[in-house]
Amino acid sequence: MSKPTLVDLIIAARWIIPVVPENTLLTDHAVIINQGEILAILPQSEVDQHYTLSEQGQQFQLDQHAVIPGLINSHSHTPMSLLKGYADDTALQTWLEDHIWPAEGRHVSAEFVRDGSRLAIAEMIKTGTTCFADMYFFPEETAEVCHEAGMRAQVTIPVMDFPTAWGSGPDEYLEKGAGLLETYKNSELVTIGFGPHAPYTVSDDAFKATVALADQWQAPIQTHLHETAFEVDEGIKASGIRPSARLHKLGVLTPATQCVHMTQIDESDIELLLSTGAHVVHCPESNLKLASGFCPVDTLMKAGVNVALATDGSASNNDLDMFSEMRTAALLAKAVSKDAEALSAQQALTMATLNGAKALGISDRVGSLEVGKKADICAIGMSDLALQPIYNPVSQMVYCNNSQNVSHVWINGQTVMSDRALQTLNEAEIIANAQQWGDTIRAGSQEA
Repeated sequence: MSKPTLVDLIIAARWIIPVVPENTLLTDHAVIINQGEILAILPQSEVDQHYTLSEQGQQFQLDQHAVIPGLINSHSHTPMSLLKGYADDTALQTWLEDHIWPAEGRHVSAEFVRDGSRLAIAEMIKTGTTCFADMYFFPEETAEVCHEAGMRAQVTIPVMDFPTAWGSGPDEYLEKGAGLLETYKNSELVTIGFGPHAPYTVSDDAFKATVALADQWQAPIQTHLHETAFEVDEGIKASGIRPSARLHKLGVLTPATQCVHMTQIDESDIELLLSTGAHVVHCPESNLKLASGFCPVDTLMKAGVNVALATDGSASNNDLDMFSEMRTAALLAKAVSKDAEALSAQQALTMATLNGAKALGISDRVGSLEVGKKADICAIGMSDLALQPIYNPVSQMVYCNNSQNVSHVWINGQTVMSDRALQTLNEAEIIANAQQWGDTIRAGSQEA
């Protein structure tokens, strides 16, 4: 009889929900991990026959928990967590032009981005997110914080037609982007992509230059698209065609493209998404708060379009809680489609995990608990009074759970939160720092 294999990490739980195969619920199983990779998922009763912990290995016995793949927040502006609650209850254009952009003009810097990213990543880890896609200035700072925190991310190079604190315009943004791609080309955690802001802020030439560099590096592109009816109407006035058609004409839409929002969709848009393989990223709570419209998720998914889930930035949401986003997405889909069977709890969980991984081009590594994938894992305590009784753990997580029940998080096999305590970031320091930024931004607003 062969000796048990030495491993780094064993996570045993009451329930394991691997997402693949679909609708699978494993009871009293364990996930076996070594060097950041899932080696096996098997009944707890069989673990000792095959595996034993290495000298520095750890075992977590989570008898009142459900274990799922780490959540993937497929679109955010993480440093904007420092602007959370700054300009609530205003329409999108007013929110941007009269409040957010002026505040950013006064305060955005490398330090702002670094501190805002720490705040956002800490919040995401505490709410079960193990990977996020970011679009903001000074992306090198966000990428560095990801490595510091042990967080997985797609960090995009911002591209706009106008100067910002990070650069003078598209040429400088793309030049800096090429350098960042070189720096992180072998990173285990950080993928660099391109983030042309939106059709109304990026010219044809800038889109073409972005596409050329993305093709050269085989890098993903994420852009805001069809966020509001006003955007679509103005786009048609300016170019004679819908913004989606314009981006297709420019070569932007490909299987490596993530179209964020897509609240204004017709049959031609769906045909373009299907023919190009582009993905949709749904941000239900941000769209609701800004009254931007409703993404027809049920229609898109039934047509075969991959739809991922995201929070957007805290400034337009006011949190980065993907459990809340799953619940809102499921409820909203039912109301929009007028079908109570639209977007089940399991489908909402898949949107927040595997669909996000597909959109970001990393589904071979993460998004489900499968042998050979990276150990990005979230454990949720299921003993809370508000969750009782439990008939279906997935339904309870999506419809009942609040994120305070997330107890443990692992990324790439590293424990980044244990029993609600962050392991790679200093929570008290982050809170104090955020409060200082609040005082600074408040004072700057009063002086403006």
